Amino acid sequence: MEKTLARIRRNPQNVRFDDLRKVCDRYFGSPRARGSHLFYKTPWQGEPLVNIQSVRGMAKPYQVRQVIKAIDNLEEESP
Repeated sequence: MEKTLARIRRNPQNVRFDDLRKVCDRYFGSPRARGSHLFYKTPWQGEPLVNIQSVRGMAKPYQVRQVIKAIDNLEEESP
């Protein structure tokens, strides 16, 4: 999983949706589905959800960057 996350960090423009989903499942747990979007709950106030969606099997780059930012915040808060 660490290799996948490292690859996503290096190139957020070209990420397969299934790879991003696996990373999100690992860090945020099971998603809630609503239409074409998957929503993941985060443990902090303010922006409590991360959402991702597939576009022809690929993740949207801005959503990839949001996931990376959320994971960075999560790692900063954990001891």
